[in-house]
Amino acid sequence: MSDETARHALGMQTRRKVLGDAHVDRAEAAKTPFDEPFQELITEAAWGHVWSRGTWTHRERSIVTLALLCAQGHWEEVAMHIKATVNTGASKEDIREVILHVAIYAGVPAANHAIKVAKAAFADMEEGS
Repeated sequence: MSDETARHALGMQTRRKVLGDAHVDRAEAAKTPFDEPFQELITEAAWGHVWSRGTWTHRERSIVTLALLCAQGHWEEVAMHIKATVNTGASKEDIREVILHVAIYAGVPAANHAIKVAKAAFADMEEGS
């Protein structure tokens, strides 16, 4: 098995562990020849390399990822990663602390919107969506 193939397999395993099979299956089903190289890139680089490193737990990576996504205003990704916390071990309290940190270091408007996104994601999670 080549290093690239092994990295992709590890990335897919980690991606499924963090985001869940249903999410990854939907993403894989929606993949087209146009975005296939991008999907391979994120599976190998983000999931197979960064998220698979043993230096931080998935909880720690989840917290850092949420802070960065909130600070940059990537709201769909914020919602997705909040929903993934059921798999990473990050708690509602962790997410609240992330948003408080975002308010101080990235601005109150970003944190205000992050709270709205988090509340909607929590509601979806309670409904089982």
